[in-house]
Amino acid sequence: MRIPVLAAMLLAAAGAAPAQQLDVDFVITEDGQAAGCAASIVSGLDPNGDGFLAVRTGPGSNYFQVDQLRNGDTVRTCAQQGEWIGVYYGQPRRKGWVHSNWLIDGAG
Repeated sequence: MRIPVLAAMLLAAAGAAPAQQLDVDFVITEDGQAAGCAASIVSGLDPNGDGFLAVRTGPGSNYFQVDQLRNGDTVRTCAQQGEWIGVYYGQPRRKGWVHSNWLIDGAG
């Protein structure tokens, strides 16, 4: 395990919001006038199962989980590698990779 990832996991467990480092980064291409990222909504998660969508540091389940999203959360999709989508969301802005099975297209 890389030390920065371990530190981020410990800070997240303590409730702090560390600067996010991804193993596979992507560019957010929005400048306020021309949207380069599309809106999506987290949907279809089983409330009787885990009930969350894991946000990971790269496009695959072998990457570390850094956050969780729930049904109804909105994200901006900016990158894709196979079935994995690079997203950003929240305030302060966070980003990571999620599996596309649990996203539906949202409004602009």
